[in-house]
Amino acid sequence: MNTRRDDLPTHHTQGRPIRTILVANRGEVAVRVIRTAHDMGIRTVVAYSDQDIDSLACELADEALALGGRTLAETYLNTDALIDVARRAGADAIHPGYGFLSENADFAQAVEDAGITWLGPSAEVIRALGDKISARDIAVRTGVPIIPGTRIEGTVNVAERIDSFPVLIKRADSGGGRGITRIDSAEDLNRFLADHADPSELDGCFIEKLVTNARHVETQCLRDAHGNFHVVSTRDCSVQRRNQKIIEEAPAPFLCADVEERLREYSRALFEATDYRGVGTCEFLVDNNDVYFLEVNPRLQVEHTVSEEVTGIDLVGEQIRIARGDVVGEIPSTRGHSIEVRVTSENPADNLMPSTGTITSISWPGGPGVRIDGFIRPGDAIGTDYDSLIAKLIVTAPTREQALARLRRALSEFHVSGVATCHALIDTILADPAFAGDEDDFAVHTAWCETSGLLDRMKPQHIQAADAEPMLDVELTAVPVEIDGRRVSLRLPLRALSAIAEAGRSSTPSVAGLGDTPVRARPQVLRGRGRAGFAGSASTLGAAPHGPNVHAPIQGTVVKVVASQGDIVTEGDLIVVLESMKMEKPVHATVSGRVGTLRVSPGDSVKAGDELAVIIEEEQ
Repeated sequence: MNTRRDDLPTHHTQGRPIRTILVANRGEVAVRVIRTAHDMGIRTVVAYSDQDIDSLACELADEALALGGRTLAETYLNTDALIDVARRAGADAIHPGYGFLSENADFAQAVEDAGITWLGPSAEVIRALGDKISARDIAVRTGVPIIPGTRIEGTVNVAERIDSFPVLIKRADSGGGRGITRIDSAEDLNRFLADHADPSELDGCFIEKLVTNARHVETQCLRDAHGNFHVVSTRDCSVQRRNQKIIEEAPAPFLCADVEERLREYSRALFEATDYRGVGTCEFLVDNNDVYFLEVNPRLQVEHTVSEEVTGIDLVGEQIRIARGDVVGEIPSTRGHSIEVRVTSENPADNLMPSTGTITSISWPGGPGVRIDGFIRPGDAIGTDYDSLIAKLIVTAPTREQALARLRRALSEFHVSGVATCHALIDTILADPAFAGDEDDFAVHTAWCETSGLLDRMKPQHIQAADAEPMLDVELTAVPVEIDGRRVSLRLPLRALSAIAEAGRSSTPSVAGLGDTPVRARPQVLRGRGRAGFAGSASTLGAAPHGPNVHAPIQGTVVKVVASQGDIVTEGDLIVVLESMKMEKPVHATVSGRVGTLRVSPGDSVKAGDELAVIIEEEQ
């Protein structure tokens, strides 16, 4: 098997010391990186948006510096601002976490050009593997089997390229389960093409056969600058909904030895073909004894925790060691079994739509083999501009059966008040023999949640959002403030806070971080809003749905407006696409007629019930 590509550049790490790391991210992964860096005696700096000044990551970091903005484009996607903060802080290295710019080759290149160590694979490797079409080409050249498919060049002859259904249409530059459309029939295809009338919208897309009833199995890999490659563990991430992972476990259960060996061989081939240096994940579909390559994620994965638990290594620590040129030693063999569940703010009583509100209380589980990776605290507000993760609950035990029992116990101790959670969904999955049974019963695949009737068996869980009560039983309260772009913490009497808040009701406070209540709820950082306002008048926003007009079914961000003013539409035609917590929600016309007024544009944020478009019915 050819396992190397000579046409890719080779990079030689010189072993630069790393004394200070800038964490170019927020939330749970920022906290995760900070803790490992501190374990290694490395100083940490967090770059934060205005809304994130009171975050746990800012509290834990040695220093927190303002990015000076509120939108995502101004802050966590702002290459110049992040590198400027790194320089001001004297950072030797930048850790991108996951999401945001973690797979952005231009950002990685800018970091390298600035003389700062990038804690990840090189920009060239990210370009080669980050594009799904390029990654498929590399897999073919290295003898790694791929799912049959073809790239799309505009809308011309798309139908001719599909000889049978179902298929998936994917964006080459998408990730995290987004940018995927399932097409089950010619009717579905015609509707999809009608919704993408502009040929340029399909540039960079490809068609792929849908492998039904297949498991999602991945390998956690690492490779150093000296050519040492290791598969840390396999993982099974087949329990998914809306292409988003719900439960992950390591090692992947019930794999035959031949399949596991091929997974390791294919992963080595992909890493060596690209001269990959760092930590990354190779993802595959496993259909009985057939293995198909999906993609390589050139970064840390959300579910990296279960691989850590069954080997005892710290993958963030390994990223740092590889980046500074260290030799990776032998990886311990896996022991026991580890399972991670993602506890999210999704409401089972409302088809698992995003749930928003203020966290009023959290009761964390404990005991042997229980790990919590999170960042949310009482008083934090959950919005819709980021994903819905509240915490990752990870349990580890000697066997899978014991790990499942421990997970059930831990979940019974885990309580969140203030927002609805997916707790009922996880309970239902854990009670199903298709997931929790032995090898003869195990029947989970990537579409299992949607096709097994599991969602219909779920008992609704109602958790009403409520504002956090002010804590008035302490004399001094620590308040984060910003002075000359630097976050500092002040301890102030509640009486002083009350006075400042009272003054703020009549004028804008001059100190960042002091809100309009004695103890304010900490808002979750916003993903970013394209425009400050809406196209429609304020009086139309927040109205309850009524009549033929199109209203937002959820709170979210407008990512696409398909219709135009004056268009003739038929009931069921796509009007707007919303995104909320990484989930895209199409909004269709409820009647046939003519589009009179569009109230929103891409980038606008809307609340549930907001009017999106006015439709004048045909009979009028």
